[in-house]
Amino acid sequence: MEDSEERLHFWGKSPESEEDYYKSQNIKASKSFYVSPRGLSLFTRSWLPLSTPPRGIIFMVHGYGNDISWTFQSTPIFLAQMGFASFALDLQGHGLSQGLKAFVPNVDLVVDDCFCFFNSVKQKPEFHGLPSFLYGESMGGAICLLIHFKDPNGFKGAILAAPMCKISDKVKPRWPIPEVLTFVAKFMPTLPIVPTADLLDKSVKVTEKKIIGGKNPLRYRGKPRLGTVMELLRVTEYLNSKLSEVSLPFIVLHGSADVVTDPDVSRALYEAAKSEDKSIKIYDGMMHSLLFGETDENVNIVRRDIVSWLNQRCEGG
Repeated sequence: MEDSEERLHFWGKSPESEEDYYKSQNIKASKSFYVSPRGLSLFTRSWLPLSTPPRGIIFMVHGYGNDISWTFQSTPIFLAQMGFASFALDLQGHGLSQGLKAFVPNVDLVVDDCFCFFNSVKQKPEFHGLPSFLYGESMGGAICLLIHFKDPNGFKGAILAAPMCKISDKVKPRWPIPEVLTFVAKFMPTLPIVPTADLLDKSVKVTEKKIIGGKNPLRYRGKPRLGTVMELLRVTEYLNSKLSEVSLPFIVLHGSADVVTDPDVSRALYEAAKSEDKSIKIYDGMMHSLLFGETDENVNIVRRDIVSWLNQRCEGG
């Protein structure tokens, strides 16, 4: 049974090349490595409309433990089909980028990596004058908000899918474990011992899609590393205290049944943000992986909301 479900490529068992697959989807795609100002080699991908000039640029940031080469691709492929040039990079310690797997000792440096890569794309002549947007899933949503704080007027808006603006109490270890881990992290930050439930299982609703997600050859399967968890706690507490300083247009999307990131924190972001243009969608019964892990019908609902929001902000822009 397991062998019959083996996926040789992110799109399935088909032997066609990646290039042929993209062509069949009416997009063109490329991949390369970008060396960040701190000298880190980061794997990047782009997905562009094949037959029309792009209407806008979307800079995408994946979540913890994920990467841009497997199921994540379904969203930028769709956005490229809708006319948007999409760009993403594997974060430090993720996917094909440099760094110890799933070790993120300093999120601020990761924010700098993303910011510099996105700006290098913006400066290309073929994209001059196009509106640019941020898109982030989970931890990527938090990184998008930090990029916004770094350059408050640099982007026309942000799409935040189940953003990690605070670690949900439902996945935090209970006392006294956090206190013990904080102490140990000072001496052994790379130690992968933080006790958490399998995030794939908690994120993805459809059983068949859990199998597909689990087939990702680049997925990190170990326990979270101490230093990464401490850093995510630090950053999300910081973000949670700065929600009222968010000023860019945004749409925040969250499932009511999400136990990885808290939909109430997204509600708090919506209420607190000083943005004049802000929207929120809480999807009844949906889980953390809104754009892959849900039924195809649910994924299409979320996609339609994203494209509708983008279309309204790209007209004449």
